[in-house]
Amino acid sequence: MSQFAFSSPVYNFRFGLVCLSSLLFSSSYNMLIPELPAYLSRLGGAEYKGLIISLFTLTAGLSRPFSGRLTDTIGRIPVMIAGGIVCLVCGLFYPVLGSVSGFLFLRLVHGFSTGFNPTATAAYVADIIPRERWGEALGLQGLCFSLGFALGPAIGSLVKLHYSFDILFYTSSVFALLSVVILVNMKETLGHKQNFNPGLLRITKRDIIAPEVLPAAMITFFSYVAFGIILTLIPDWSEHLGISNKGAFFIAFTISSLTVRIIAGKVSDKVGRPPVIYVGLVFLFVALLLIGYSGSFAGLMTGSAVYGMAMGILPPTLNAWTIDMSLEGQRGRALATRYIALEAGIGLGAFFSGWYYSDIINRIPAIMYTAAVIPLIALGYMWYLRYRRAEVKHR
Repeated sequence: MSQFAFSSPVYNFRFGLVCLSSLLFSSSYNMLIPELPAYLSRLGGAEYKGLIISLFTLTAGLSRPFSGRLTDTIGRIPVMIAGGIVCLVCGLFYPVLGSVSGFLFLRLVHGFSTGFNPTATAAYVADIIPRERWGEALGLQGLCFSLGFALGPAIGSLVKLHYSFDILFYTSSVFALLSVVILVNMKETLGHKQNFNPGLLRITKRDIIAPEVLPAAMITFFSYVAFGIILTLIPDWSEHLGISNKGAFFIAFTISSLTVRIIAGKVSDKVGRPPVIYVGLVFLFVALLLIGYSGSFAGLMTGSAVYGMAMGILPPTLNAWTIDMSLEGQRGRALATRYIALEAGIGLGAFFSGWYYSDIINRIPAIMYTAAVIPLIALGYMWYLRYRRAEVKHR
């Protein structure tokens, strides 16, 4: 972390509050992930494990155009709050709808939370931080969000171990409530706000895909297919390797991510986004090979650490790259495009890996090795973009 990160006036109390809210929001829904496969199996729906993540990401992706449009019209704060309220309500209803169909319905609804909150949060951070510090600031905010990937699963597994699934769901709601309480009295950053009206929900093709940020969206998609696979398979793979706390992988991954996230964002501010993205994709390729090859606790934690480095490098850099390319006054829409790609990657990775896996544990290494090809495709796309830019320059 840079020495001046906390002394600079750009990192003020307001920035700290939005980071804390991000941490609590992320912890809220992530604490459920390690235990949901077992919960679904208990309900009699083991064959639907691939839908745990893919249904969640489906509605998250579908809601992104609306969240982007609303972020640029009614304001950042209301959209962030809406995401937190969805998490709060879903946590209360999981114990009530105790059937496979009820559970899958709630996974669909729950996805609206991440469809709204992260889009508005990134736009808010970009509003209050100078342009030349976007990479570093988004890295710091993303660090807090990523802490939820470690704290959430760890807390969730402990709560389930000592109490019950119902208490786990209620704990998730409490974290979501706290994230909303922080946001309620925060100052809005969007000028010329509009009052909400149903007409704002009419979206155009441009609200779905902002073409100026398509390169960042494509790399985001390629990067997050593996994340959907990991969210779906790692709980079962951890149990197979004799790891009692299914959140251990996510703890190691997040700690590793924290060590490079701020540095990566700051370096990308200085040398540019593409060189840093190249490095992140190479780490992602190596990590997936290591996870597939792992046959012990130590092996899985090594793969997790390398994966954490990849995901400490790529998200803040891709976020900043998206904002770099966004048009004035359309930051929310640009970020929505990136997050649509993110959800599509996670959802497809989760769906196809869950479908092929089908509770046959020996298939997991082959899935990981296949996934390792995708970062190589992303590197090829980056090199193609570089070639095209060079060709245009010489015309």
